[in-house]
Amino acid sequence: MKKLTISDIEEMRIALQQEIMRSEDSRYDHRLHGVLLVASGQSCYQVSQLLGHSPRSIEYWVQRFNESGFAGLQDAPRTGRPSPITSKIRNEIGKHLRKSPRQLGYPHNFWDGKLLSHHLNVHYQIKIGVRQCQRLFHEFGFRYRKPRPVIAQSDPSRVKAYKKTTNTFKTKPD
Repeated sequence: MKKLTISDIEEMRIALQQEIMRSEDSRYDHRLHGVLLVASGQSCYQVSQLLGHSPRSIEYWVQRFNESGFAGLQDAPRTGRPSPITSKIRNEIGKHLRKSPRQLGYPHNFWDGKLLSHHLNVHYQIKIGVRQCQRLFHEFGFRYRKPRPVIAQSDPSRVKAYKKTTNTFKTKPD
C-alpha cells in the first residue's frame, strides 16, 4: 500500500490543532485519544509528541481520568474575572450609545472606542481599554462607521472657483 502524505504538513498540523481546540466536544475527544494512547502502552512523552501538547498536560489528563473517570476529561466551567459593568450600567450605556455624543456634552460626532472608554471612566469610574469598548459596540449591535471627509460633500461650483490652475498645457493645433 502506498504511503499517504499531507501537503504543507506543518501548516496543516497547526490548523488541525486549532480545529480541535475550537470545540468543547473535540477537546474532550482529543483528551480521550491521549488517555487511550497511554493506556495502550505509550509514554506521556510519546503521546505529547503525537498530539502536540506538553508531557505534563498528558499526565494531568491521565491523573484526572484516574480520579474522576470520563467526567475528569471534560472541560470544567471557567468563570474568569467578573465584569465591572453591571446589567444596570449596561442598559444605561446602551441608551447613551443610541444618542449622539454631542447630546452628552462631547465635541465628537461619532462614538468610538476612545470616547466610550473616557465616558465610562468619567461617568461610572470604570476603566476599560479601547479594544474592550470596541467589543461592547459589537455586543450592542453597532458597527464601525468611518467619518466621511468634508470633501465628499463639497459644492461643485465652489470647488471650481477654488481651483486656480488652468489648462495651460493644451497643445495648439498645427
